[in-house]
Amino acid sequence: MPDYTIRSPESDDEWNQYFDLRWQVLRKPWQQPRGSEKDELEENSIHRLAIIDQQVVAVGRLHFISQHEVQIRYMAVTTEFQQQGFGDKILQALEVAALKSKIKVISLNARENAIPFYKKNHYKITGPSHTLYNEIKHVKMKKDLTE
Repeated sequence: MPDYTIRSPESDDEWNQYFDLRWQVLRKPWQQPRGSEKDELEENSIHRLAIIDQQVVAVGRLHFISQHEVQIRYMAVTTEFQQQGFGDKILQALEVAALKSKIKVISLNARENAIPFYKKNHYKITGPSHTLYNEIKHVKMKKDLTE
């Protein structure tokens, strides 16, 4: 694994790369417009990125659902750096941030192809979720941080 840093975006360039990566991986393949990679919760969320030589290679976000629960959304890793542990590192960083905020449960809606990744990280399927763009099936998953 190359030298990397996991942290919050710090500059306009990092924020631009952060959102561009979300769009490139999570929206562009389904012909979704730029802007669809953002929502109304960005300002009140915790964001993490993995950066190598000033290039953002992985991202993830968590936002608060209640005093004791957060939701992870927008996990993405560039194609070049997939299967190298960067998704795990982003997920761990988000879990640490949740624990620091005294959160007890993390929930998420996982795309079917991401279920093994989340299961490996001790998330459990709790039921069906939505289908995005009429083709990307999701399942609800949770992790109890008190266990």
